[in-house]
Amino acid sequence: MLTRDDLERYDRQIRYEGFGEEGQQKLKSSHVIVAGAGGIGCPASMYLACTGVGRITIIDSELVELSNLNRQVLHWDEDIGQKKAVSAARKLRSLNPSIRVVPIAAQITETNARDIINGASVVVDAMDNFETRAILNRVCVAEGIPFIHGGVWGLCGQVTTIIPGKTPCLACLYPQKPEEQTPFPVFGVAPAMVAVIQATEAIKIIAGFGRLLTGQMLYVNLATMDFCLREVARKPDCEVCGSRGNK
Repeated sequence: MLTRDDLERYDRQIRYEGFGEEGQQKLKSSHVIVAGAGGIGCPASMYLACTGVGRITIIDSELVELSNLNRQVLHWDEDIGQKKAVSAARKLRSLNPSIRVVPIAAQITETNARDIINGASVVVDAMDNFETRAILNRVCVAEGIPFIHGGVWGLCGQVTTIIPGKTPCLACLYPQKPEEQTPFPVFGVAPAMVAVIQATEAIKIIAGFGRLLTGQMLYVNLATMDFCLREVARKPDCEVCGSRGNK
């Protein structure tokens, strides 16, 4: 049940029509996995924590570096050399001591992905490489867990929400691995924008209100301030969610 502190902490969002105490209770009972503690994962997990998601698992195998600090806002100079997952979890616990934050300092693989996401309400894609995204997409589809994809490049970003069995999955959109550049250019404001949209989608999925970015990709270009929605289609023969994937 919501405590007296909960009712005060989340008072302003509880007042939102269609959300209320019932929506807040759903958030408190939920478990969101944030895959990545970098430019997207840091602000996404911050807003999920502030909103009162009861359990957040944040996963990252890397250590904090100086070059991360232009965008990875949960990591500070004194954290350089520390595990990103641990650094992020420590700040999130201070941000909202009433929630549970679980750091996993490990790489997501075909072997451990299913165990890691078991029982999750939503998985937020805050990764910076397609291989791990593809693994998460496959496992989320198999387990029926909503998967919110987000990606950035420079001042551009994209977001779509995947509901297994109902919407296109990531493999429908990218049947082949896209070309990637490492390291790639990025301003901190771009992953922050993507992260806020992803966190909003997660909140709406859990609480059951609002319109989702399902069957659509939202493209954001902060250099020109252009925002556009494009319809995306499910592929009947998709190797993950279509007839070929269900063999």
